[in-house]
Amino acid sequence: MNPIVHAELSWLCAQRLDHRRDRVLVVLAGVVPDVDGLTLLAGEEAYGAYHHLLTHGYPAAIATVLACAALAKQRVATAALAAVAFHLHLLGDLAGSGPGWPIYYFWPTSRAEWFWRGQWDLASWQNTLIGLLATLACLGFALVAKRTVLELFSLRADAAVVRALRSRFLGEKSQGQGSATLGR
Repeated sequence: MNPIVHAELSWLCAQRLDHRRDRVLVVLAGVVPDVDGLTLLAGEEAYGAYHHLLTHGYPAAIATVLACAALAKQRVATAALAAVAFHLHLLGDLAGSGPGWPIYYFWPTSRAEWFWRGQWDLASWQNTLIGLLATLACLGFALVAKRTVLELFSLRADAAVVRALRSRFLGEKSQGQGSATLGR
């Protein structure tokens, strides 16, 4: 599954959290399994051997959840949602990374493979549909919670998109640059 979709799904999981910092931590937990994708820098052979191995298992999950809990304002809720986001990433990879690409959840204590025989290709209609729905849901939060996934990168850009969407779909008048949404 695409890392952007992993991030969007993780951000959607984090919406019950009050603090932007905690939502960012949950998103990071949802994309951290793909750190092992950096093995591509060592070549395709290294990528094939180590992606879905090094950071797609329980040691990375435990480390990620503990780090998120340590850095969070709402420690327990953030840790729980970080665990959900991490494992949602693994579920997405099991379903939509391509046939024959297992996850080694118990590595380094075991090389047991986790896979699903119904896996679909990365460039599949299923992943495209999931990505489209996740993007629409993220944009929909502009109407409900007055924030979008852009809050991860820029509160100013997030506020501008929220204003535009709320103006277009809810008929709200634009409040300009000084919008109250910047202070989250």
